[in-house]
Amino acid sequence: MAVTIKDIAEKAQVSLATVSRVLNNSGFVKEEKRELVLKTIKELNYVPNSVARSLSTSQSNTIGVVIPDVNNPFFGEVIKGIATVADEEDFNIILCDTDENIDKEFKALEMLKKQRVRGIIITPTSDKNEFNSEYLEALESLGIPIVLIDRDVKYSNFDGVFLDSLNGAFEATDALIKEGHKKIAIIAGPQTSKPGRDRLRGYRKAMIMNKLDIDEKYIFYGDFKLESGYKITKEILKMEDRPTAIFVCNNMMNLGCIKALFEQNINIPGDIALIGFDEIEMLNVLNFKISVVSRPTTEMGRVAMNMLIDRLKDEESTHTKRITLSPKLTLKGSEKLLD
Repeated sequence: MAVTIKDIAEKAQVSLATVSRVLNNSGFVKEEKRELVLKTIKELNYVPNSVARSLSTSQSNTIGVVIPDVNNPFFGEVIKGIATVADEEDFNIILCDTDENIDKEFKALEMLKKQRVRGIIITPTSDKNEFNSEYLEALESLGIPIVLIDRDVKYSNFDGVFLDSLNGAFEATDALIKEGHKKIAIIAGPQTSKPGRDRLRGYRKAMIMNKLDIDEKYIFYGDFKLESGYKITKEILKMEDRPTAIFVCNNMMNLGCIKALFEQNINIPGDIALIGFDEIEMLNVLNFKISVVSRPTTEMGRVAMNMLIDRLKDEESTHTKRITLSPKLTLKGSEKLLD
């Protein structure tokens, strides 16, 4: 396996930023640390490649924000939180939408590198990045602070702001069970993302703890987008042994689910109960009461931006900051089991 700058940083016990400065002969590095890094590079026979070239030393007051779906209101609220702190601290933002596409994400990172951004806040795509060493090395080799938001990257040491998705899904499923539902379908997210896996785990945990059998025919897999929620719900409605409740694992799939239910004149909760993950403001405006697991979305953005600023002030720190926020289950009546 090729040696990465992370290997160098770990062996020399310095930050990735320090290794990047030494490799690019840029920025201030104490002489003893510079010599240590150069010695480690020689010992490990490190050969830099085109991906591993760091950003230019020219600094700006610009940060990059990389999200997977600009149409998702969740990310709009996150960006609002980021922008609030960025404005207060006189930072500009370059926003990139990857559309859950790994190739677009690589292009976005390359563009941000050329723009010499100071740091990046990113929600990685759900395209097996957690298991992709090339992807991890590409992020690390940028040589600038990176803060993850909502989704993790396995084996990384990046700062991050996350949500306790497992417990949120557990509470939602448990609430349906407490209402008397036994046949509960779940429209899960992609299992290549941690939130997708954790929400399915929360569902399974609630079923097991309530001593209910988990019927795999009620487990469906979407992609966190509206169309998948729509198509899956139409499949659910065709089932002979139809579930009495559906738990949908994000807001966009929930919108698709509600669209399908409306088209079939299915009453919520009269014909089928429903709980979604993430608030949908449009439904609140229309006074359409859907029970939901809500996240402190704007707060997540604020925390991520403050975390990035702290890292910019102390890039030499090897301490990784990771914060997990708690969701809130709000029951509005759509979870009911009606005769």
